[in-house]
This record gives sequence, structure tokens and C-alpha cells, in this order.
Amino acid sequence: MSELTIRVEKREQTGKNANRQLRATGAVPAVVYGGQKESVAITIDRKKVIELLKEGGGENAVFKLELAGTKASRHAMIRDLQVDPISRRIIHIDFQRIDLKQKVRVQVPIQLMGEPQGVKNEGGVLDFITRELEIESLPNDIPPALELDVSSLAIGDHIEAKDIALPESVELIDEPEKTVVAVSHSRVAAEIEELEAEAEEGEEMLIEAQADEPEVIGKGKEDEGESEESE
Repeated sequence: MSELTIRVEKREQTGKNANRQLRATGAVPAVVYGGQKESVAITIDRKKVIELLKEGGGENAVFKLELAGTKASRHAMIRDLQVDPISRRIIHIDFQRIDLKQKVRVQVPIQLMGEPQGVKNEGGVLDFITRELEIESLPNDIPPALELDVSSLAIGDHIEAKDIALPESVELIDEPEKTVVAVSHSRVAAEIEELEAEAEEGEEMLIEAQADEPEVIGKGKEDEGESEESE
């Protein structure tokens, strides 16, 4: 993962009014914490952050924060990004200091590749159950996504977290048996199959009932003769 460098400035004033004024100028209030140091309030350019994230940084991007007017810099990752629900603009960012030589735990999205044969040829449905997994890795080795080829899956097949191939430097932290994807019958197909099973069961019950009925023995000619004599 490439390193994203961005300049930040110390934020002297805090509070709702001060933050509102910052946002009006195109800046975003933020805070940097962790690394066994005190939290520092900073400001960062909104457009620059968006630009860097669009370039491929993703949610696990590693930033190099350079403090304006000094030679000080620090690596950090975004741990919380608040967005206004109406304007959809970034309104606050929490950065956590990191050491590039120490592993971190993050959630990485899963990207499906291909179309399952159970969907393509058998009319099944793909259930994408788990869309991201927790992994541990050095910051610069975090993959942007975990690719998973599902083209060989037939109806009834599934893939668990432990089945996903990970880069050598990446360790799975999530539950190994967690189901990621599964291919099952479509709802319509399942209903048809259920109706067919019920119909077959009904036919079997009818055949068994007929087999259990007592045999009716009709009167033979001898019985008819005896009846005539008795008259």
C-alpha cells in the first residue's frame, strides 16, 4: 500500500463554533492520538483528503502527517471518519499514530471474482454473508481487498474465512470457520422442490393405504347353490 503524505496544522481553538468556522474555509477538524503520546488537535484540507483517498488509499490508508512550519512528521491511520448525513461532507477525522514496524489489526473488504457455476448453470443464488475480515499485518502490507474466486461453487457449496488465500505477511484474526459465501437454491426453486417432495410423499401414503385395505372376497357359485337349497 502506498504512503499518502499530507500537511496538517495545529488547531489552536476547539469547540463547535471554531469547528464550524474551519469547515466553512474548506478545512476539517481532526485529532491525532495513540503511540503513548498526548492527543493533538489538528486541521486538514478536506479536498486533499478526498483526493488522496480516491487515488487508492481506501479505508486502511497509511498517512504521513507533516506538521506545517516544522520538520515533524508522523505516520497514522484513519480510525474514525465522520460524515454529515445531509451534505455528505467530511466533518471530523480521528487519526491513530502507528509504527510502520509494528503490526496492526484492521478490517479488510472481500472482493468476489467470477460467477458461480451453481448460479450460472443451476439456477442457484449466491449469498454474500461476510463482506470483510479482520486481519493483522504491518501497515504497509495491508491489502486493499481480499480477492475470492467463486466461479467453481455449485449449489450447496460454501467458502469459509480459512479458505481465503492471504499474503504471506498477513494473518487472519477472524474466526476461521466463519462462512463468507454460499450458493443455495433460489426461493422459487426451493418452493418447487418442496411441493414436488410433498406430492411424492402423498403418492407413497396413498399406495401404502391401498395396500393395507382388507381384501373383499365375493360369493362363489357354491355359496349361491347353498342359498338356493336353503330356500
